[in-house]
Amino acid sequence: MPYAEGLVTEGVFNHCRNPLYVGNILMLLGVGILANSLFYTGIMIPIFLFIYQAIVLAEENFLRGKFGYGFDEYCKKVNRWFPNLKGFGKTISSMEFSWKRWVLKEHTTQFIWLIGITLLLLLNYPELTGNDEKIRNPLLGIILGFLLLVYLLIRYLKKTGKFRE
Repeated sequence: MPYAEGLVTEGVFNHCRNPLYVGNILMLLGVGILANSLFYTGIMIPIFLFIYQAIVLAEENFLRGKFGYGFDEYCKKVNRWFPNLKGFGKTISSMEFSWKRWVLKEHTTQFIWLIGITLLLLLNYPELTGNDEKIRNPLLGIILGFLLLVYLLIRYLKKTGKFRE
């Protein structure tokens, strides 16, 4: 945020002031539901909400100081947390998605999410492997090993400049 030269209000930011945080919260909620954990969804999600609210308030204070009236006007038009879905389809259809950029910018996050989901699925749902640890444990090793290899390959290609946008 400190490096922004102008206030970003286009695209998804025209529908919600914090679309990335909303997405993260929805993913965290999905993991809590997948984990079938009342503790996670009942205690951890509210803690994450509190933390995100504190972050957003600090960011808004910074933006108000940097962009003043323009930010205040933006806040009057666009909700902090709840997206206004009117025209959202048009916004999405006008955007271009770059797989390469996504992989380059988010490979660590993707790696962590995929490991977490793999662990949740294979450890919390033994019926996926027929309740057989002789299948589950090697499968877990193969999947986690594969994810690690892909992650390391992407990092290597990125660091050496062989994989760019």
